Amino acid sequence: MRSLPILAPVWIVLQAIFVHLVLGNERAPAPPDFAHCPASFLIWTELHEDPIAPDVEEQLHADRLLSRTYGGVQGEAGLFVAWFQSQRSGLSQPHSPQVCLPASGWVPEIKDEVMLGSIAVNRYIVVNRGLRAVVLYWYQMQNRAIEGEWAAKFWTVSSALRDRRTDTALVRIVVYANGNADHATATAVDFGHAVYPVLLASLPR
Repeated sequence: MRSLPILAPVWIVLQAIFVHLVLGNERAPAPPDFAHCPASFLIWTELHEDPIAPDVEEQLHADRLLSRTYGGVQGEAGLFVAWFQSQRSGLSQPHSPQVCLPASGWVPEIKDEVMLGSIAVNRYIVVNRGLRAVVLYWYQMQNRAIEGEWAAKFWTVSSALRDRRTDTALVRIVVYANGNADHATATAVDFGHAVYPVLLASLPR
């Protein structure tokens, strides 16, 4: 497993070269309009937008960003979506939370997966200066939710060959645990289950 950090940059470069060669005429979809993403659905209601710092936005290279906090009877849940129209250049690609969370000071305690209905997504329990949070994340490509980074790269190549498009979105849900990771996980899963069809309707299909 120690070879994965070394192989990852090599695979990213090879993927970018392959996709660039394959996509002579990419059919990239129109960007989603997150401004029309519902402020309320089921028991969840938008509490506020969460501004993204300009330097962070520049580093992400995303074509569309959504960052909001929603509230429900179980508590609050933060939703972050970074959508990339094309990965042909190799520069615009989702940044894995496996890298971004530790870089932001969040130390992983537990990494496993949970189910949103029939969909498997990543779960991280992380801590930072006494704060604990549950993080769920996955990659959304057209009608497919993808859990792993390597699987997402495989489906990027597959989509390039089949549909001549490489758009993808990183979806991340954060719920602060306040000492109870089980309750935070239940809240994150409930919110994820509720927001998933909303995302399907908002993202290109």
